[in-house]
Amino acid sequence: KEERGMLEGGWPWQAMLQIPVAGGTALCGGSLINSQWILSAAHCFKSTSNVVVSLGRITEQGSNPHQVSLSVSKIIVHPNYDSRTNNNDLTLLKLASPVTFNDYISPVCLAAAGSDFPGGTSSWVTGFGTLSSGGPLASTLQEVNIPIVSNTQCNSAYGGITNQMICAGLTTGGLDSCQGDSGGPLVIKNSTRWVQAGVVSFGEGCAKPNFPGVYARVSEFQSWISSQPDSKNNKVIKTFKHL
Repeated sequence: KEERGMLEGGWPWQAMLQIPVAGGTALCGGSLINSQWILSAAHCFKSTSNVVVSLGRITEQGSNPHQVSLSVSKIIVHPNYDSRTNNNDLTLLKLASPVTFNDYISPVCLAAAGSDFPGGTSSWVTGFGTLSSGGPLASTLQEVNIPIVSNTQCNSAYGGITNQMICAGLTTGGLDSCQGDSGGPLVIKNSTRWVQAGVVSFGEGCAKPNFPGVYARVSEFQSWISSQPDSKNNKVIKTFKHL
């Protein structure tokens, strides 16, 4: 990513996930999809206990007057997640209590089933991850604007790119998601509305030429997301789906 901070409330669905691991805490991203559910990546959750979700956060060092931090009551890893191929790299997290929406915390719309985002479509990725492969974490929430890369072109770089994946990046490299951004949102402006098209999954290093970032393709998981029961009232998760 480029070192570029952003204004408060610029990406109000951005979540930061702190996940306990041996020897410390792992950092992942996520997105708020309704008042009590977060969408993230399956590969973030080797541990599923004591996860803390922060919303409305923009800085790692200064004050975060609009931040809300919550524990997680339920984690649903996609049943077909394959850690070897990174296919179906998606997880849902239920917050311990609902959040109240405001200018700094509000949900993102999810790409509808069958949505098509052709190569060259402008997209944005956000996160608190490192600014270079193996480098330091960003001090503020970062944003980067990169084009969608067709699955055909992406597959020529990696092999094994499936319909459940979507790719984005510059052929020349230089701009990408990186370590600590995993699980965060890739969004596309659809007229007046931001739509989440991807979830940060994997890549070859960060921002390498000819190796775009690979994301879980949200539109392919609409039926799975909407079929998850909300244990409190047995209703399926209701998301702000963009039709």
